[in-house]
Amino acid sequence: MSKFQNAYALVGRLLIALLFVPAGLSKIGGFDGTVGYIASKGLPAPTLGAVVAILVEVGLGLALAFGFKARAAALVLAIFSVASGIFFHNFWAMEAAQVMVNQIMFMKNLAIAGGLLGVAAWGAGAYSLDAKFSK
Repeated sequence: MSKFQNAYALVGRLLIALLFVPAGLSKIGGFDGTVGYIASKGLPAPTLGAVVAILVEVGLGLALAFGFKARAAALVLAIFSVASGIFFHNFWAMEAAQVMVNQIMFMKNLAIAGGLLGVAAWGAGAYSLDAKFSK
């Protein structure tokens, strides 16, 4: 075990949360645009989808950052990341001009899910609310 393991876990959680929390907050400020974007993808209940996305990104992003119920938060965020990639970065069904950037975004989502599954597997580390409350 590295003497830096808990520090790495904290920094890793914060860096991943830095992706989700601002994205969720921007969806609040641009709620109508978010609903319109979800609707443009043909998904059902776009208003509900936008609310769920905000709750997942902000709520679970903060839970991950603070290490509160981090394993569960990370697992849900991993599923959310893969689903978002499938529905919003489906490069395999796009015109040639959109393929490259969306393939990169899709793979990014998969990589994020991989990091989140690491948190789900190994937990938040000692510098977390999970560790504090388990004592």
